[in-house]
Amino acid sequence: MSTMKIAAFKAYDIRGRVPDELDEEMAYRIGQAYAALFQPKRIAVGYDIRLSSPTLAGALTRGLVKAGVDVVDIGLCGTEQIYFATAHLELDGGIMVTASHNPADYNGMKLVREQSRPISGDSGLREIEALVIAGKEVTGRVAGDVEKVNIMPAYIECLLSFIDAAKIKPFKVVCNAGNGGAGMVMDALEKYLPCDFIKLLFTPDGTFPNGVPNPLLTENRKATAEVVRREKADIGIAWDGDYDRCFFFDENGEFIEGYYIVGLLASQILKRHSGAGIVHDPRLTWNTVEIVREAGGSPIENKTGHAFMKERMRAEDAVYGGEMSAHHYFKDFAYCDSGMIPWLIVLETMSNSGKKLSELVYEREKLYPVSGEINRRLDNPAKAIERVLAEYGPRSLHIDRTDGIGLEFDRWRFNLRMSNTEPVVRLNVETRGDKELLKKKTEEILNLLGGE
Repeated sequence: MSTMKIAAFKAYDIRGRVPDELDEEMAYRIGQAYAALFQPKRIAVGYDIRLSSPTLAGALTRGLVKAGVDVVDIGLCGTEQIYFATAHLELDGGIMVTASHNPADYNGMKLVREQSRPISGDSGLREIEALVIAGKEVTGRVAGDVEKVNIMPAYIECLLSFIDAAKIKPFKVVCNAGNGGAGMVMDALEKYLPCDFIKLLFTPDGTFPNGVPNPLLTENRKATAEVVRREKADIGIAWDGDYDRCFFFDENGEFIEGYYIVGLLASQILKRHSGAGIVHDPRLTWNTVEIVREAGGSPIENKTGHAFMKERMRAEDAVYGGEMSAHHYFKDFAYCDSGMIPWLIVLETMSNSGKKLSELVYEREKLYPVSGEINRRLDNPAKAIERVLAEYGPRSLHIDRTDGIGLEFDRWRFNLRMSNTEPVVRLNVETRGDKELLKKKTEEILNLLGGE
């Protein structure tokens, strides 16, 4: 196998262009390598709506079965359903064929072990890569079986366990599945909720005729916002392709930064789990820390990335973890991220409080305005970060190196970190209620960084 194809192995998962970086032969070898490294008895396999996904999942399954592994085939699904199936059915692992929000000609895999513990670069992915390169054939004493399982009913029951559905008010809810897979779950949940769901792009279509579903891109938010305003809806929700992230729009069609949703969810979860730990990422922190402490919880700052977040949550027995990038992790969901549980909790919060979504976050947005994540492509990201550190470090009250650099001052703070996958730095700035200061400091740092 050529080294070009191993370009698909990333820090947390496998992702590459089909077929030059990821093809059927490689999928087969990944199944073989997983079996050789972990020697599982039964694992779950599922796939997203991409056109190449069923074929790649089939090749992966053949690799596993040849090695003597029994495969629980849950078919077309979202990433979190693999997490759920692995934990719920007490399997030895799970593999999801997906490239999440990458372009249509990409695909990939997310891998977990027992209890849906993530497999990333430092927990098995590098070893799998080496075995794929070696290409040694693994044949079990007896070939494995393939069992098709419909996980949806148990999964829906699990989602509903996070709320009291009887208390949900009959909201008008705009739902944009972006031609990804979220529509299937929404259709299954609909009968349990009294809401009027206005459905956008619910038909799964791996050609992505309306663009790749990634609501983090500003240009992708317009469709949801417009329908919220036109329909005078109470809330808008949009998902990425494999729906492990969800994004919110208030009743005015305004996009809500994921940072404020972390604080909102933490406050609600702490009502049921008094004094518990809440894990958050280091990019934006002041709002989350204040909310968690006021609610009697313990804020725990941790390195960005799902493998790091899940590991820390387990170590601290935390009930919830949130990243501003819209990944939300729940102890009672095998410490995994879900794009369905967050909006259910938000609807319940709106119902119980009698407040609109804008009212639930408006005060927090005023108290801690943010820049939003700004990406800059640079020739030498590390050198640019050192330049910023030299300028601001001597005047800072505190320097945090949990993830990149986080510098804190009396009225403002910022985090600057390198991407794991490209020559990009990511900047986040927040202030204590001062939008002018926010604008000034953001421009200062961007000028110092250069790039585009």
